[in-house]
Formats: sequence, C-alpha cells, structure tokens
Amino acid sequence: MSRLKRVAGQDPRAGFKAAGRDCGTSVPQGLLKAARKSGQLNLSGRNLSEVPQCVWRINVDIPEEANQNLSFGATERWWEQTDLTKLIISNNKLQSLTDDLRLLPALTVLDIHDNQLTSLPSAIRELENLQKLNVSHNKLKILPEEITNLRNLKCLYLQHNELTCISEGFEQLSNLEDLDLSNNRLTTVPASFSSLSSLVRLNLSSNQLKSLPAEINRMKRLKHLDCNSNLLETIPPELAGMESLELLYLRRNKLRFLPEFPSCSLLKELHVGENQIEMLEAEHLKHLNSILVLDLRDNKLKSVPDEITLLQSLERLDLSNNDISSLPYSLGNLHLKFLALEGNPLRTIRREIINKGTQEVLKYLRSKIKDDGPSQSESAAETAMTLPSESRVNIHAIVTLKILDYSDKQATLIPDEVFNAVKSNIITSINFSKNQLCEIPKRMVELKEMVSDVNLSFNKLSFISLELCMLQKLTFLDLRNNFLNSLPEEMESLVRLQTINLSFNRFKMLPEVLYRIFTLETILISNNQVGSVDPQKMKMMENLTTLDLQNNDLLQIPPELGNCVNLRTLLLDGNPFRVPRAAVLIKGTAAILEYLRDRIPT
Repeated sequence: MSRLKRVAGQDPRAGFKAAGRDCGTSVPQGLLKAARKSGQLNLSGRNLSEVPQCVWRINVDIPEEANQNLSFGATERWWEQTDLTKLIISNNKLQSLTDDLRLLPALTVLDIHDNQLTSLPSAIRELENLQKLNVSHNKLKILPEEITNLRNLKCLYLQHNELTCISEGFEQLSNLEDLDLSNNRLTTVPASFSSLSSLVRLNLSSNQLKSLPAEINRMKRLKHLDCNSNLLETIPPELAGMESLELLYLRRNKLRFLPEFPSCSLLKELHVGENQIEMLEAEHLKHLNSILVLDLRDNKLKSVPDEITLLQSLERLDLSNNDISSLPYSLGNLHLKFLALEGNPLRTIRREIINKGTQEVLKYLRSKIKDDGPSQSESAAETAMTLPSESRVNIHAIVTLKILDYSDKQATLIPDEVFNAVKSNIITSINFSKNQLCEIPKRMVELKEMVSDVNLSFNKLSFISLELCMLQKLTFLDLRNNFLNSLPEEMESLVRLQTINLSFNRFKMLPEVLYRIFTLETILISNNQVGSVDPQKMKMMENLTTLDLQNNDLLQIPPELGNCVNLRTLLLDGNPFRVPRAAVLIKGTAAILEYLRDRIPT
C-alpha cells in the first residue's frame, strides 16, 4: 500500500473514500474499473463541464466494488492495481481544472484538447512524469510558469489558443521534441527558446511574428520548422546553419528574398509560396543537394536560373503565379513528377503543351536543348528505376520517391500486385494517369492515411466514387481529360484539398461542391462547357488564387466576380462572351477584376 500512502501524502484531504459516489452517471463504473487495470482512461466527448472527483481520486479511493464485499481474485486486488498514466478528457466543455490534478502524479499523457479552458492550474507542476500534454483548441491566454517544471515533457501541443507570449523559463523543457504553438497571437519568439536543444519539430504558423531570433540555429536537432502565415520580412542568416533541418515552411509571409542555405544539406522541402520574392539566384540553390519539393508559387519571380538543374533530387517544383516569361531548357533534364507553371506570362512554351502536363513540358524543353543527348541518359535512368523482378511495378518509385506509379499502361484496371507492392512503405503520391480506367480503383482507400497527391488524368472516368472522398489528406487532385460532368457532394470531406484540375471534361457548370471546399487555392476547369459561375459563393473561397475558365461556354461574366479580390490569376480566353473585350483580358487579372467591379450596379 506504499503507493497509496505516497499519493495521499501529497494532499492531506486525500483520505480513503468509496469511489464512485461522486461520479453520478457521467463516468460509468466499468470504465473506472478498466482504467485501474490498464492505467488508461478516455472520457472524450462526454459533454463534461467539470472533471468528476472520482477521476482525480481514482488512485486514492477504495473502489465501489470493494465496498460491496465482492470477492477479489488475485488479479483484482485493488490495492495492487495500476496507477493512471494516460488521461484523455478532450472534446468536452471544461472551463477549468482543479488542483486535484496533483492526485495523478504518474500521468505520462494528459489530453485536454477541444475544451474551453482559459488557464491551467498551478498544480500541473507536480505531474513530473508527464511526457505528452495536449491543450490545443482551448482559450488559453497565458501559460502558468509551473509548466516549466515538467522536465520529462516530450510533446506539447498548444495550437489554436489565444496566447500572446511565451512563459519565462520555457527553455527549461530540455527534453521537448515536438512543440506546436500555431494559430495563437504570438508577436515574438524569445531568444532563450534556442535552448530547447532536443526539439525536432516546431510549429509557429498562423501567428503575428515579424522576425525569428538569430539564436534559432542552436536547435541542432530541429528537422521540421513551420512559420507559415506570419508577418516575416526577413529570415536570420543563421537559419542557414541548421544542419538537421529537413522541412521548412515559410508560406504566406512578406519575404522579399530567399536566404542561402550553405549548411542545410538535408533540406527536403522548402515552401516559400505567397511571398514577395523577386529573384532566384544560383547562390540560393547550389547547396540544396537533397531538396525534393520547392514551392515558389505566388511570388514576383521574373526568371529561373540555369542552376536549377543542380537540384537533381527535385520532384515537385511550383512556379505558378509569378512573372516568368521564359524557362531554361535545361530544366527538362530534371526528373520532375510535378511542375506547376499556371499564371505566368510564358512566351516560349505554348499553352497546349502546358495543358498536357509535366512530362510533356519537360519533353518539350529537352527537345530544345542543342547538341545534347538527353534521350540516352533518360532511357538509362528509366531502366534503372525498375527492378527486373518487378517489371510491372516501379519499386524504386515506391521506396525512394514514395510514389505509387502505374501510368501510361492503357490498363482498364490497376492490378492487385501494384497495391500489394506498397507493403509497409509510406506512399504520398499516386499516378494512374494515361490508362483506360472507367472507375476509381477501390484499393486506393488502403492509402487514405498518407496520400496527398493523386493523378487520374487521361482516363475514361465518367463518375467519381466515394473511395476518392475518403482520402482526407489529399492536397492535389488531377482529373483532367476524362468524361466527368459532375462531382459528388461527399468531396466536401476533402478538407485539405488545395489544387484540382478538371480541364478537358464535360462540365456544364462549376460543380457546387467546389464552393464548399474552402482550402482550394487553384481550380483548373478549362476546355469544358461551363456556362455559369456563382460570384457570391466564389467570394467566400478566401484561399482561391487561381481560376482557369478558358475555352468554356460563358456567355457573360457576372460583374460581381470583380469582388473576388484574392484571385491572382483569372483566365477567361476562348469563351463566347462579348465583354470584357480582348483589350481588357490581355492586361491581366487585376485589370479584369477592376473592370468588372466598375460595372457592378449600384
């Protein structure tokens, strides 16, 4: 009984009582009994406005069943049962927690996300064994200083609160590996933060940060840094010395130039879209030996240097919505899986080539290289990509590139061996383009927890089945060149979808469900039979920056479309409307929107 004495000793009020008398119906006795055996208690989604006393006292009080003189077997002797180590009370209506929290000193996991907490009790300092604390989606304005006493804490989730500053002494959490402070109201990050030497993942996105401390380079283990959606105008040059950094997100800031990355040899993804970057130079690129994803969309770039070909590992390059008029032909020598060029005033590549997709653009660029033999090296590379024993399935692409590729086979269905080849590998992209598919392969659902990119273009799809709607991590969907005339309402569940390509199908109107996918940034629906769009609903799509409606059946453009001020690229050529005239269209998106706004009836 030493455990009980120890816990009770922390609180003189904690004498033995019969458990369950102060629990009412909110916590079933069976749940408490199971928790005493497993050490885990899940009370999420029970509409609790306070935590019942029997929960705090679960390791202190005598169980109800013991008071009923029930016979305890050797396995059920209550005084030998397990300390509570994991408590989940998320998705309730809790406005506060009491200091009785201290009665659970063995807790390693405390999950209280999605409540209405405005503060945490100072007694939290006594949970010295705590390793994971989730207080996200609450109403915290400040953190108690006592939180810095949790020296064993490895994961701390504070996103979606109302924090304006970070507690003094925060750097004492020396074992912290994962810290999420996104969607708060932070204006600064203290320099002392850099002492969090074990940190691997740091999310500061959606705050009001204008700068990062130079000392950030002391975080020698940091692999993932997310500073999206802040007010950053510059990045400290010291950031370039972070040798472990693999993922860097700087989208939606106010950056005018890219830093150089001389020491970031492990950097795999660099996201700097939606800034004000005007120049990309060789110095910015030459050290990015491991880069797989380079996102430069929605900036002010006028050119791409030849040195882009140094990025031999690059798989995804997003240059959409810049001011680029020409591309270096050597770009064709990269083995890109995805190249986005929409919304640039390109003069050297015809639009019909761009509309055919990445591989056609690269092929075109290679064809322009004089006195070079890319075809030989290209065929050698393709041979090396496929192991002889698995000639139908590209194992290299699965293991190394995380791509499930069964494209250009003219197949009417995807063989089971393709899905079987995934085994335990992580897959982020699926490419089943250029086949004869009439329906979505049902086994795609098996990959729903990880796939973000799906390419089903150039098939014979006439409907979208619900399997596709279950891929809830989907950000990029290519369905062009099919026989589609509608999309299912269930696609509304694709809450991360950013880009959809529906060009060259049979749509007669913009599918209604698209207006309800508020994460959409790019809609490409050219070369259909679209006869109308709803400007009121489109105005609600605050993230939409690119809308391609070229070559449709629009007889008129509603003036209210001019209120969609977030649009950076609006393409309307090839429609039968009479106004705006070609002289207006050629001036670009800003001029078109202004023209339309001027014609809104007052």
